[in-house]
Amino acid sequence: MPVICVGGMIGIGKTSVAELLAKELGTEVFYESVDDNPILPLFYSASPEEIQAKRYPFLLQLYFLQTRFAAIKEAYKQDDSVLDRSIYEDWYFAKVNHDLGRISSLEMQVYEGLLDEMMKEIEGLPYRKAPDLMVYLKADFETVLHRIGLRGRDFEQDESLVEYYRTLWSGYDEWVHRHYSASDVLVVDMNHTDVVNNPDDAARVAQEVKNALAEVAGRR
Repeated sequence: MPVICVGGMIGIGKTSVAELLAKELGTEVFYESVDDNPILPLFYSASPEEIQAKRYPFLLQLYFLQTRFAAIKEAYKQDDSVLDRSIYEDWYFAKVNHDLGRISSLEMQVYEGLLDEMMKEIEGLPYRKAPDLMVYLKADFETVLHRIGLRGRDFEQDESLVEYYRTLWSGYDEWVHRHYSASDVLVVDMNHTDVVNNPDDAARVAQEVKNALAEVAGRR
């Protein structure tokens, strides 16, 4: 049975899609560490001066790397599982923050060295090497902002974050299509998809994923 990772922008609906797929496949979701993340609210609310002093972007990426690695080791032991975002996307977030000057070149070097060592450990796991499919959720920027607003996390709502979100969003497609190579990718248009409130959308997405998994299995 497969391992699926659900990827995409902040607030786009990864958790809802992951829970739908887990229910359809009769498996477990391995969630991104958000609600219990002690650094995430500080990352979003810090001033530029606090970011320089406290290094929250670097600490946040290390925290995600550590918790994601632990989740992967557990998920890959299962016969099948769904990951709410993956370790592969973490590098993209780190790169964006490095490009913005929020993570220093030395910090990025340390981060990438640690990531490389973790990926070697994953490749050496006896039970699985990589996900079988990434379900990439994409939407236009207005949809992303709307859904971040609907989610209602206070620390995500500040107007000063809009340009940060835009920067992340503007490079996401390129990262998926030019840099991600761990598995096949199924793209889901979230501009016209609501798996929470529209049963037809939920059924369509579930069937598209099952079809994509069948194609992957047929090549093995």
